[in-house]
Amino acid sequence: MARRPDGKLTFELFTGDQGEHLPQDECGVFGVWAPGEEVAKLTFYGLYALQHRGQESAGIATSDGERIFVYKDMGLVSQVFTESDLATLTGNLAIGHCRYSTTGSSTWNNAQPTLRATNHGTLALAHNGNLTNTGDLAEKLSKLNIEKNDHGQSATTDTEIMTALIAAQEGKNFESSALEVLPQLKGAFSLVFMDEQTLYAARDLHGVRPLVIGKLEHGWVVASESAALDIVGASFVREVEPGEFIAIDQNGLRSHKWATPDPKGCIFEYVYLARPDTSISGRNVHATRVAVGEQLAKEHPAIADLVIPVPESGTPAAVGYAKASGIPYGAGLVKNSYVGRTFIQPSQTIRQLGIRLKLNPLREIIEGKRIVVVDDSIVRGNTQRALVRMLREAGALEIHVRISSPPVKWPCYYGIDFASRAELIAAGLEVEEIRRSIGADSLGYVSMEGLIAATTIAEDKLCNACFTGNYPIQIPTDLSTGKNLLEVVNRFE
Repeated sequence: MARRPDGKLTFELFTGDQGEHLPQDECGVFGVWAPGEEVAKLTFYGLYALQHRGQESAGIATSDGERIFVYKDMGLVSQVFTESDLATLTGNLAIGHCRYSTTGSSTWNNAQPTLRATNHGTLALAHNGNLTNTGDLAEKLSKLNIEKNDHGQSATTDTEIMTALIAAQEGKNFESSALEVLPQLKGAFSLVFMDEQTLYAARDLHGVRPLVIGKLEHGWVVASESAALDIVGASFVREVEPGEFIAIDQNGLRSHKWATPDPKGCIFEYVYLARPDTSISGRNVHATRVAVGEQLAKEHPAIADLVIPVPESGTPAAVGYAKASGIPYGAGLVKNSYVGRTFIQPSQTIRQLGIRLKLNPLREIIEGKRIVVVDDSIVRGNTQRALVRMLREAGALEIHVRISSPPVKWPCYYGIDFASRAELIAAGLEVEEIRRSIGADSLGYVSMEGLIAATTIAEDKLCNACFTGNYPIQIPTDLSTGKNLLEVVNRFE
């Protein structure tokens, strides 16, 4: 570890050194193998395209064939890396990660990629998702360390544990070691990792989180979303299949099926998580959201003068609602595009303004009108309550809230930072009670059937646990205890 002149920390790890390994949670991942290209810059722009998946920290690892360099820090991608930082990250291959914390705290120590020295070289790993058997894996790792009389670095998070398990295998290389470890992992994971020579990627057998492969003129790219391929000029090849492991080096791309696929793609990627210009399972996310809006208009019509979105995720559904209903579409809310993670805590006065930091109404458009407001979801209800109040203050005569997903009633254990069930407003209240709570004149959610139809994917190939409570991957009792407890005592009145 070394501190640069600007005060930031960076690592230079040589094969055989003890190295560093750092924890993480679900976010966006990117990997590139492209000799002769500026792989650090390609990774920077790939992460820039995936910034919506994590705004708390960012990191890049590169290899020049002999050494792995890692640079990471807190903040947005554009805040973490400078031109001079990227110039030090030389090499032929790279991986990157942008983080949004779900189970770990938002600290520098939890930034990615993780890093570990092994007998086969150096391993750097980035993870998008959440394992559900971390306790069992930690126990296995502990036994392995005891057998090897290894009292070195400990591993306490799912990403650290995956990194350490791969490093601890007796396989002849990382490829065979990874194929030993992958079947032991349960939960949702999309991984990119690397040694000094090779880029690797893997996806859980359910394919909960997305992961795609792209082709450069002289190389390959792996990324969480196809939009990241577009940004760096890579052409989309295909998705990494559920239960697939790939390795990319000077001999090209090779694939191993380490498990029989049982697809359960996250339906909330279509609702909110993914960029609208991304495609998942052959279906464009923007087109899906427009179709959901059209279905929403059929299921929950309203007599109104204007349809407005809650930008940006509510925009495609609002377009679809306006199209299907015949009600004019308008931009009634202005979003501050530069609101991201900040290290400056707001004063009490600013805190009370709440949603106005991100959204502000256009009184000239809203005043005197009956409006339909389209948003992607309601989680706790606080945002919608503040939004309705703000629109009434701007002169709206009636406010009809339409939501382009079913009610969120259950927490996610596969990498999305949903609240506990006690905090989910729809877990304790019926739709009419939620309407009264947020102060709207009417409230309508799209049906589960309508949402699934818009994705054009069969229901049995989707995970909709946050809406139904039907978890496709078993949740250990120790993980669900507390998070599923429902204690609603007039908190929403």
